[in-house]
Amino acid sequence: MAKSQKRKAESREAIMRSAAKLFRENGFDGVTVAAVMDGAGLTHGGFPRHFTSKEELITATLAELFAADAREPSLPMRDLHEFARAYLRSEHRGEPGTGCVFAALGPEMARAPRPTRDILTDAIERQIQKFVDIAPGEKPAERRVAAIGTWATMIGAMVLARIVNSDALSEDILASARLFLEVEG
Repeated sequence: MAKSQKRKAESREAIMRSAAKLFRENGFDGVTVAAVMDGAGLTHGGFPRHFTSKEELITATLAELFAADAREPSLPMRDLHEFARAYLRSEHRGEPGTGCVFAALGPEMARAPRPTRDILTDAIERQIQKFVDIAPGEKPAERRVAAIGTWATMIGAMVLARIVNSDALSEDILASARLFLEVEG
């Protein structure tokens, strides 16, 4: 790869890393292209060399986040209960910029344009299958119910724990979800 092509690829990766963190921390509407470029250590004027719009940046960033997690999962994927224990931690709640994109951006992603929703749907289907593979249950249908129910509980608990302005209530939400899912410990 030529030096200029390599540099362009590195810049694009830096832009998407910056966008991934900022979008999860502030939401899609709460982040400007200028802020993303600044976070990447680049000038705003360089943006069009990499993306045609903010929407394209959002879609590409989400696709890369899911691809990166498929290559190297951020949480243990040996057992669904182990995953839930790791997910439902106060440290995860306190770091939305590096945590679960669904808990950070779920409501916004529900209103995303079709190309973005297509990527999200594929990612959700792949994640459910990963959870089915490690979920308890004798039959595939039982494991699928456990996978979807556990994941939905985790995301919902994380969203609620981040919404409240009481540390005690936030901790109670996470602890209750762990107890409900029988993953405490």
